[in-house]
Amino acid sequence: MNEPMERTMEMVWSNCLSIIRDNVNPQSFKTWFEPIKPVRLKDNVLTIQVPSQFFYEWLEEHYVNLLHKTIRRELGAEGRLEYSIVMEHATADKAPYTINMPGNGMKAKNPDLTVPMNIGSSIKNPFIIPGLKKINIDSQLNPRYSFENFVEGDSNRLARSAGMAVASKPGGTSFNPLMIYGAVGLGKSHLVQAIGNQVKLNFPNKTVLYVTAEKFTQQFIDSLRNNSANDFVNFYQLIDVLVIDDVHNFANKEKTQDVFFHIFNHLHQTGKQLILTSDRAPKDLKGMEERLLSRFKWGLSTDLQVPDFETRVAILEMKMYADGIELPREVVEFIAHNITTNIRELEGAITSLLAYTTLNNKQPDIELAKVVMRNFVRNVSLEISIESIQNLVCEYFDLPVDLLKAKTRKREIVQARQISMYFAKKLTKNSLKTIGEYFGGRDHSTVIHSCQTVEDLMETDRKFKGFVEDIQKKIKISTV
Repeated sequence: MNEPMERTMEMVWSNCLSIIRDNVNPQSFKTWFEPIKPVRLKDNVLTIQVPSQFFYEWLEEHYVNLLHKTIRRELGAEGRLEYSIVMEHATADKAPYTINMPGNGMKAKNPDLTVPMNIGSSIKNPFIIPGLKKINIDSQLNPRYSFENFVEGDSNRLARSAGMAVASKPGGTSFNPLMIYGAVGLGKSHLVQAIGNQVKLNFPNKTVLYVTAEKFTQQFIDSLRNNSANDFVNFYQLIDVLVIDDVHNFANKEKTQDVFFHIFNHLHQTGKQLILTSDRAPKDLKGMEERLLSRFKWGLSTDLQVPDFETRVAILEMKMYADGIELPREVVEFIAHNITTNIRELEGAITSLLAYTTLNNKQPDIELAKVVMRNFVRNVSLEISIESIQNLVCEYFDLPVDLLKAKTRKREIVQARQISMYFAKKLTKNSLKTIGEYFGGRDHSTVIHSCQTVEDLMETDRKFKGFVEDIQKKIKISTV
């Protein structure tokens, strides 16, 4: 007896979906109608299951006329629609939390259902310790992170510019969501918190919230355990600018992804701003629902790359300025040359060097920097710098380093300059343009010519080849 009813119920809803599909855009259909399930058909009343109170309210607010006409077309003039709102509990021994609501714009007054829309009323703030009362939402942002102390370079220019645009008009740009991705230690958290802090300055009345994906997940689990999932969802629906750090940690957490999916939809549809970070591009995220990944791609996804040498020097100088300290230029450049992939390690090297010099009452120099970096900075492989190459070559030929940057055409100086350029290109990660700047502002074509000259002479001049091999051994020893 039940089997025909289930088929009829599914047939009715399938026919409704065919009509709805022709009247809404594909993205809206996928977001708001594909998740719906028909659960009962009785006395010309079709009951459909939706995943949240917000989902129900959104359908009734935006699609009530379409649903009303569609149901009546399928079930006649007496046809009606009801909703079954199902929120699952965290434990399997409890039945799903179900609320039945009428459709067609008639919201029930259910004394057992509280849908507060004011953080000052009955919504539980998941960031507040039980027993403490707090009406205002703390942004959880670190005030030290700002655009002023986020050094701009080629590696981050697009992300920083997009962030500034979002901070000037949150929710009002095409960068929604704004996803910033990249490896550990490149400044993702700094940048997104800088955006949040700038929004607070520009728009004091907007509610900004920064939360890690792990914190969000734990709060959701707690809400399920405490039967306060509706409060959890409603709390996050109040946020004007939501920053979720490390969304890749949502991987393989289906229920967390589901609740975030609905929060995301609400915020995006109501013109609120979402800012996300990840350790990889959306297309490379694993263990994530396709519908969530598609939303990550709606706005702008931009990466933070490894900073170049000039940017690394600027970062170190910013750190020194903020801490009120000074270091010799050659020490700063040595650190920038040898730590190339992680800004945190870059700043940590400065801190370690200062601590070492203070404790041992020594002046910071290249030799001390080498010792400190070996002992205090883990996983750092020392690389030779252009300056150290110049010093070794000039020491070998007994020449002043300044002559390498001069315009003189004396044979011994030109030879030393060419060998220095050759090793700078071979042993460092600097561009040809950067190498040329270290030799009196010469252009990249001069560097290319010098390298080719050295290679040619090594094939034809045994004595010259001996010079180059001796210098290479000294360079190798200096980096051990």
